[in-house]
Amino acid sequence: IDDLAEVDYSLNSLPAVFRPFIDLDLKGIVYPAGNYTGPPYVAAPFTIPDQSDSMLHLAFSEYFFQTSSFAYYTAGAFSTTIAEETCSYFNISTEIFGSIIPEVAKYSVTPYPVMLKLTATEIPIISLEQDSFTVEIRGSMEVFAVLPDSATQSLFTMNVAANTSIALNIFDQKLMGSLCLNR
Repeated sequence: IDDLAEVDYSLNSLPAVFRPFIDLDLKGIVYPAGNYTGPPYVAAPFTIPDQSDSMLHLAFSEYFFQTSSFAYYTAGAFSTTIAEETCSYFNISTEIFGSIIPEVAKYSVTPYPVMLKLTATEIPIISLEQDSFTVEIRGSMEVFAVLPDSATQSLFTMNVAANTSIALNIFDQKLMGSLCLNR
């Protein structure tokens, strides 16, 4: 897939060939790149509704998304640092955090730019639903003040739990998504 993950899409069984169609049962397991150890999930069987009016059916199981999440988490893809330049674009500074958290205001009388370090602390959980899928992410956010000499000083760390729903639709022959923060 990329430098972090590889997919095993080999056949689970021989193709079933029928007069109107061919049924290919592919594995669809995603692994961290170069690490083919089994993921901590068990694949549940599922069926595709019969829709004989379509030329092609593609189905992705919850297992495919779970193994993807596991592979990317294991590879460290869910850790990122939002640098000073990005935070200054959104006007995030110690002054903003100081208005919310009094201890930051006491520490940082002079407004400094901030840097955010976001890290997933658990494997994100992906659940498929009727018309959307849900992603639950648990992580931490550490906020640093960027001092004039470019050194950083940790201001605080907070745990974050987010639950979002993502619905995919096709509009004007384009795949579009809508994101909703549930909590």
